[in-house]
Amino acid sequence: MPSSSSGPQVSDAELQVLKVLWEQGSGTVREVAAALERQRRHGKPWAYTTILTLLTRLRSKGYVAHDRGNVAHVFRAAVSRQALLGQGLAELADRMCDGTSSPLVHALVESRRLSPEDVAQLRRMLDELERKDKP
Repeated sequence: MPSSSSGPQVSDAELQVLKVLWEQGSGTVREVAAALERQRRHGKPWAYTTILTLLTRLRSKGYVAHDRGNVAHVFRAAVSRQALLGQGLAELADRMCDGTSSPLVHALVESRRLSPEDVAQLRRMLDELERKDKP
């Protein structure tokens, strides 16, 4: 993963490729292409060269690694979804909320996109933070 807290930006197309790798664990260009084709709702099919270019860009940004297999390179995510999400939220907090995260949390809660399980998990996390802050 990129060493700075604010790593290189990930385009929408790159993110689609990363999502395949998170879901599958790893894959060759052809395997990633097959997964993207199964997910395609409309629009043009993904070209092999486009996927290879996206994987190469992601690799140069530090988000994807590859291993040389018998014949083809096998790519895998070098960053977790959680880490990339954290990076994106930190960038959003810096840009829109002067670095504080509470407006982001408030917006999520107010949008009512939290399931009862999400609320319970959030409560557990807040309780854990309070325990850590107490001497």
